[in-house]
Amino acid sequence: MNAIEANNVWKKFKIPHEKRDTLVENAAGFIKGEKATYEEFWALKNINFNVKEGECIGIIGENGSGKSTLLRIISNILPINKGNVKVRGSVGPFLELGTGFRGDLTAKENVYLYGYVIGLKKKQIDNVIDNIFEFAELERFRDMKLKDFSSGMNMRLAFSTAISTNPDILLIDEVLAVGDESFQRKCMDKIMEFKSEGKTIVFVSHSLESVKNLCSRGIWLNKGIIETQGSVDQVIDYYVGSIRKKEEEELLEEHKKTEEKIKVKEGEKEKPKKEEKPKNRWGSGEIEITEVKFFNKEGKECHVFETGESMKVKLKYDVKERIKNPLFRAQIYKIDGTFCHGTNTDRHDIKLGKLIGENSMGINYNELNLLPGTYLYTVGVWPNEQSKKPYDNHDKMYKFIIKEKKVKPAKSVGISVIPHEWILSEK
Repeated sequence: MNAIEANNVWKKFKIPHEKRDTLVENAAGFIKGEKATYEEFWALKNINFNVKEGECIGIIGENGSGKSTLLRIISNILPINKGNVKVRGSVGPFLELGTGFRGDLTAKENVYLYGYVIGLKKKQIDNVIDNIFEFAELERFRDMKLKDFSSGMNMRLAFSTAISTNPDILLIDEVLAVGDESFQRKCMDKIMEFKSEGKTIVFVSHSLESVKNLCSRGIWLNKGIIETQGSVDQVIDYYVGSIRKKEEEELLEEHKKTEEKIKVKEGEKEKPKKEEKPKNRWGSGEIEITEVKFFNKEGKECHVFETGESMKVKLKYDVKERIKNPLFRAQIYKIDGTFCHGTNTDRHDIKLGKLIGENSMGINYNELNLLPGTYLYTVGVWPNEQSKKPYDNHDKMYKFIIKEKKVKPAKSVGISVIPHEWILSEK
């Protein structure tokens, strides 16, 4: 039997074009004969899915895709414009940080308020209130007003209150987004306990690893539409592929803008005006780097790679006057400025000879043994390794991203992947 059935669900919000908060502003608009205008925004469009009793289903998608709106509708907090939702069993909604809580009330008063809202009697709350504060580890703060709680304390109380009702269906929205690691693990253990008891769970999270570990089925919401639903592995693969494609497109567009700033005008060989040059580019100008591009192992221009994948960097440069044996340097930094790797032609005993005019060269990275993250690339050309002034230096001007091969816990942390193994018994 289905615990939840969503049939052709549509939800619309009205977005005002002009914000009028006060009575005076509304009165002024009335006198001028100006009517408040709104834009219709469909947060959910034609949503159809079922959740069987005892099933754990994960809902994933980017911010603004309609995930939280859908949970509010299942919780009967929000009405819908079209369609219907059928829910069989009691619902325990944990929607963001204490939805329905009031800051001017104490923690204890908020627990009773929440219980009343979801239909519990005072005696039922009396029986569980000590357990609520014990699980939340907030026994000392039950008489403190909620407005004085930190976000982590708020989350603890909200989660503990939601699970204390022992619902048939648990709706969870980003339970692991806030709070210390110990309490996050405690929350996940409790969710797993509910799962083992055959509870129905709808789990919304940006943590794909958590969704994969908890859920057997998945739904990918994108701009209010279900892109796909099915096995959790398949849904996550589709979603990750879509995110990678979007990131690739954004980085390619960003790269093109950087190229426009450094481009030398064809035919005229005119330098860009000084004020048009990027702040992180400098040099004397006898040699100018005119193009930098990244390619994957298939030879396709690319800015998103996986750990261990190969990357080729192609450079084009223009030598204004004959120069002998310049030094080319390349460096990789993390987005926070941490230096990760550096190389140059001198260290590889490469002598370029006398150069003039347009030339090109490449750098092959056979294995990008970098852990997932965003990286910045520096490339420059110098008279020699000891020189303090380059001909042209592009400092951290080019961006690329490293992804994990699969959605799973990282085996290492830090900057790079160093091959290693654990030996359980060593003589």
